[in-house]
Parts: sequence; C-alpha cells; structure tokens
Amino acid sequence: MGTLLVSREMKVELIEPAANVLFDVPDDMHEQIITLITALATDPKARVPGLAAAFGDWCWLVYTIRGDVIEVLDVGCAR
Repeated sequence: MGTLLVSREMKVELIEPAANVLFDVPDDMHEQIITLITALATDPKARVPGLAAAFGDWCWLVYTIRGDVIEVLDVGCAR
C-alpha cells in the first residue's frame, strides 16, 4: 500500500492494484486521477462516507474514508 500526503488534514493510501494502474496510465490520465485524489483530500464537501466513487472526464476512482485517511481501492480510465 502506498501513502500520499496531499493535505495536512487527510492522508491518501492506495492499495497496490490501484497504485499499479495509476503508474501504468498515460500522463494525462495520471494527472486526472491525481486531480481527483487532491480534490477529495482538500475539499471536505467532496468526500462521501462509506464506499464511494469520484469521476473525472475519462477517469474514476473508488475510495473509502477511515478517520483522516482516504483509502483508494481502485482507479481506472475509459481511454
């Protein structure tokens, strides 16, 4: 599991399969996924309790929140 420190309030952990996908996608898709993660970490209104998903133009991620940790369970892209 990889940990990213995106904001002071929240830590982000990516389980290994999600981290592997994140680094196998093209740069513009990678940037879109990082933008989704950053939005979740920095904007409390963007977070949904329990199992949830966030969507960009071409990419998505599935996450859950445990205290001050956003755990990214899966990421993907439609292109």
